[in-house]
Amino acid sequence: MKKLLLVSFLSIIVIFAFAGCSNNENKLVVGASNVPHAEILEQVKPILAEQGIELEIVTFQDYVLPNQALEGKELDANYFQHVPYLASQIADHGYDFVNAGGVHIEPIGVYSTKYDSIEDLPKGATIIMSNSIADHGRILTLLQNVGLITLKEGIDTTKATTDDIASNPKGFVFKYDVEAGLLPQVYKNGEGDAVLINTNYAIDAGLNPLEDAILVEGAESPYVNIITVRNGDEKREDIKALLEVLRSKEIQDFILKEYKGAVVPVSE
Repeated sequence: MKKLLLVSFLSIIVIFAFAGCSNNENKLVVGASNVPHAEILEQVKPILAEQGIELEIVTFQDYVLPNQALEGKELDANYFQHVPYLASQIADHGYDFVNAGGVHIEPIGVYSTKYDSIEDLPKGATIIMSNSIADHGRILTLLQNVGLITLKEGIDTTKATTDDIASNPKGFVFKYDVEAGLLPQVYKNGEGDAVLINTNYAIDAGLNPLEDAILVEGAESPYVNIITVRNGDEKREDIKALLEVLRSKEIQDFILKEYKGAVVPVSE
């Protein structure tokens, strides 16, 4: 009888142990730029926790390491890049990545310590932009939209480079040998006549794109920031849950309130 009771007691312990294991949260590790990506994910974290998903956020200061970490399976996903940049990274490195879904747009801006408007840029002005070729088409299109340059007809503007400039009436000189994350410091140092800075780096450096930039890209920009995963992982339930929360009204309202138009949410 005592032996039977002991076996029953042990069985109960085992049952409770398995029950405890089944309640453990799944961990989802996502790499992100500090601002605004990581800040947005911090708002997502408690919502996912209610669904039994523990969100771990790993921050990065550049645009290279997050994809390397994703390929190395140190991350389940990353959230820092837009669609054209992902395409260029796949072409350059052969990553087997896919776009799991868009979250927001960060309108790029032109900043100057010397001039108060884009029209004031003089002939021969030096314009500094990042060494990320994937951003050059975006920047050149922005300058074309305000009539400062003209690009060759029929080109894919998302892939445009300075070699695709057909007309440059003011003879602007373009420099693009600076890491994107260093551009705010270049601007604050007064280098060049104008500096083009990605919104995430601008905000991280204490700049307000809507107040400090002399020209800001429109919200219709096709450069949507996305959740990137390894091919096939877009079907994972925790990745789907992450996207669903990021696109929820609660998070979209947070983005609009927190960044006041410098970051614009998208719904698809």
